[in-house]
Amino acid sequence: MKNLLLFILLIGFTFSINAQEDTSSADYSKWQARFRVISVIPSPGDDISGADVDISTAFVPELDFTYFFTKNIAAELILATTKHDVELENGADLGHVWLLPPTLNLQYHFYAGDFKPYVGAGVNYTFFYGEDEGDVAGMDYENTFGFSLQAGIDYNLTDKWFLNFDIKKLFLSTDVDVDTGEGVLPVEVDINPLVIGLGVGMKF
Repeated sequence: MKNLLLFILLIGFTFSINAQEDTSSADYSKWQARFRVISVIPSPGDDISGADVDISTAFVPELDFTYFFTKNIAAELILATTKHDVELENGADLGHVWLLPPTLNLQYHFYAGDFKPYVGAGVNYTFFYGEDEGDVAGMDYENTFGFSLQAGIDYNLTDKWFLNFDIKKLFLSTDVDVDTGEGVLPVEVDINPLVIGLGVGMKF
């Protein structure tokens, strides 16, 4: 997946070098919105007593809004919520939890005809809610900040509509209090999801 991010990044810089048109003075839409279907693939660590933690992949819709400060520089707010099942490698069920991680990325957009690659980086604040305790007495996840990297490409269908492919990496860890029934076990759980999305967008 790291190679995919680097590949999209390389495409963007190649297009920016080869593009012949002057985009600094051209007209552009200040706002655009996208609707994507995303796959959220966590990359958990083994922070619970040396055990391997398994966090399920989720497929959900995502909505984002982008505002362009200039032709090339924009800010994107990403909104989606996902449900993940959590268990240990030994089969112990740690229930499930819902994540709401609004993410704000600062982006740089490149232009080459109908293609518009972009790269971005930013922050997110993840809310955990709807916890289910599974085989333990209780699970309490702490809301937390994280960081994100992003790369993607838009392809214009018309002056208003476009297709989008997007990939993001969120660097996200949270402190969890696991109530075993015999006491509370504080642990740090890495989530670090890879988010891959495909969708359609509109300029306005």
